[in-house]
Amino acid sequence: MAPGGAGNGITLQQLRYFIEVAAEGSISAAADLLYVSQPTMSAAMKELERRAGRALFTRSTRGITLTADGTEFLGYARQVIEQAELLEQRYLGRPPSRRLLGVSAQHYSFVVDAFVRMVKASGAAEYEFSLRETRTWDIIEDVRTLRSEIGILYRNDFNRKVVDKLLRDGGLGFTPLFLATPHIFVARTNPLAGRERVTLDDLEELPRLSFDQGTNNSFHLAEEILSTRSSKQDIRVSDRATIFNLMIGLGGYTISTGIISDDLDPSIVAVPLDVDERIEIGWIGHTSIPLTGQAERFVAEMREVVADFGVELFS
Repeated sequence: MAPGGAGNGITLQQLRYFIEVAAEGSISAAADLLYVSQPTMSAAMKELERRAGRALFTRSTRGITLTADGTEFLGYARQVIEQAELLEQRYLGRPPSRRLLGVSAQHYSFVVDAFVRMVKASGAAEYEFSLRETRTWDIIEDVRTLRSEIGILYRNDFNRKVVDKLLRDGGLGFTPLFLATPHIFVARTNPLAGRERVTLDDLEELPRLSFDQGTNNSFHLAEEILSTRSSKQDIRVSDRATIFNLMIGLGGYTISTGIISDDLDPSIVAVPLDVDERIEIGWIGHTSIPLTGQAERFVAEMREVVADFGVELFS
């Protein structure tokens, strides 16, 4: 009998082993977590590759990584296991399985709001969710390598060609959520906070706050529109809490969607920016891999959060 099951087909046990090995990047670590011997796990993975007819892992002294085929295979394996668990819950009366979802996003409070709703609505006794607010390049890499199932970022006329090429090269696609009118975020104590709208001239003497893009820094990967426009005072930060603190402490501003949660960020307000620009916000995922049910629920929560602000959604 072949390791992981009998017959010529791929078994659910092999898929479960494969998912754990991919997550840990190590056959021995996955074996320990699943309480099987390392030789058994190693043999099961070799047999899975034989049955799949292609190499799913690249092995080295530092561990294992997924090949391009392995990355695609992982997406389908997750789908199969999720459906099998739903079947067992429905017809065998088994308790709900541990919920899993990874999300990588630019620094948007509506994403956090939707994530909170998704976690509460999951009703799961056990779950393992991750939300990474990170750099644009890292979002694309996270989704390409399936560290995260979906990513949230923006496109506009300036960065569209560059972003679309990066997505295309990674086998990823962009699904629009909504089209936003640019706003500035400022502290409620800022003199501009009470204005109906502001112009770029109004911002000349204020510190411009933006999110650092690290070693892959590029105007086309900036999280803020109008990144090529010069500013007298520039400050780059790495997280949303810091940028909000600098809005309060230094009277700075950043440019974003205008969607901000009063519950999560009560000290910050959004003021429309008078520019001829639009920000297209959407989610990215593998074009050849359908979303899991948990990811679909998260997308639905994002749509609901945005709709609550009266923003028109893409159908």
